[in-house]
Amino acid sequence: MLYAVVMAGGSGTRFWPLSRKARPKQFLAIGTRRPLLVETIERLAPLVPRERVKIVAGESHTGAIREAYPELPPSALVIEPCARNTAPCVGLAAVHVAREDPDAVMAVLPADHHIGDGPGFRRLVLAAAERARAGEIVTLGIRPTRPETGYGYIHYDRKDTALTHDGVEVCVVNRFVEKPPRAVAEGYLAHGGYLWNSGMFFFTARRILDDIARLLPSLSTALQRIEAAIGRPDYDQVLAHEYNALQSVSLDYGIMEHAERVRVVPAEIGWNDVGHWAALGDFAESDAQDNIAQGHSVLVDAHRTTIHAEPGITVAAVGTTDLVVVATGDAVLVCDRERAQEVRKVVQALKKAGREDLL
Repeated sequence: MLYAVVMAGGSGTRFWPLSRKARPKQFLAIGTRRPLLVETIERLAPLVPRERVKIVAGESHTGAIREAYPELPPSALVIEPCARNTAPCVGLAAVHVAREDPDAVMAVLPADHHIGDGPGFRRLVLAAAERARAGEIVTLGIRPTRPETGYGYIHYDRKDTALTHDGVEVCVVNRFVEKPPRAVAEGYLAHGGYLWNSGMFFFTARRILDDIARLLPSLSTALQRIEAAIGRPDYDQVLAHEYNALQSVSLDYGIMEHAERVRVVPAEIGWNDVGHWAALGDFAESDAQDNIAQGHSVLVDAHRTTIHAEPGITVAAVGTTDLVVVATGDAVLVCDRERAQEVRKVVQALKKAGREDLL
C-alpha cells in the first residue's frame, strides 16, 4: 500500500506578513486556488485515499489543518510536541504507518510546494513507489533551470540507470550536496549531472526505521518507546518526554547522506518550493507586463511587480519595477523582488523588538 506522509510543521517566515506562527504558508493559498496543504493532498488523491494520509504537524496547527481539510479522519494527524527537524518527523510518522503495515511505501512530501503537472507527478510517484517496494530509497530530483543557490543538489550517475515497468528513468545517487555558492551552482548546471533536491522521498516504513536504527540509534530508541505507547493512555506523556529530548537532525544529513541503495527519478513536473514572494513569478498567473496581482489592486505603468492584498484592502502601484507589496490588516511589506528571501530578517527583527502581535 502507498501512504502519503505530509510534513506540515514549517514556519514560512519568508511569506510574512501573510504568513504567521498560527497560520504558516502551507495553510495559505499563495498563487493557488486552495491552501498549499490541500493542493498537496489532493494532488495524490487518485493514488492515496484519505485514510492513508498522515499529516505531521505541531499541536498549534491542528485547528488550521481541520479548517483547511475537514474531511480528513482523526487518524491523519500525527502531532509533534516540538519541532526537531525532518528525521524525527519522518521517524514518528513511520512508527504510526508501520503499526498498520510495516511494508507500506511512504511518500514523504513537504506540505508547501507547488507542482504544475499533476498527472506527470503521479506517474513518477508510482515509479518511485515501485522501486521503494524493492527495498530502495527513492527521491525526486528536479532538473535545474538556473544556477540556484537556495536549493540542495543531488549528484547522480546518468550511466547507471534503470527503467520501471512504465519506462520511467531511475538513477543511482552518488551524493547529496548542500546549498552551493553561485560559482559552484553554475558549474553544476554546466555539468548536467546534478538535480535540485526536492525534499520528496519514498521508502517503506520498515526500510526507513531500519536505517534510523543503524544511523541514528538514539532516535531509534526513542521511537521504539513512542511506538510501544501508541494506544495507551500515557501516549501523549511518553511522546512529549521522548521527543523533547531528541536532537534536531534533518533526514538528508542524518540518513540520506549515509544510506545505501538510494536512487533518484529526474523530474520535470513544474515544481516550485514556493520559497518566497518572488517565487510566484515562476507559476502564478501574470499580466503582459509580468505583474502578479492577488486581491484588489491598481497598477499603472508597473512591471514585474507582485502584489498581494487581503480582502478590504486596495494596493495601487505606479511606475514600479521588480517590487513586492503585501498588505494585510495590520502590516505592509515592500521589498525588492531580488531580496524577497530576506523577508525572514523582518521576522527576526520583530522577534527582537518583542512584537509578538505581528508574528
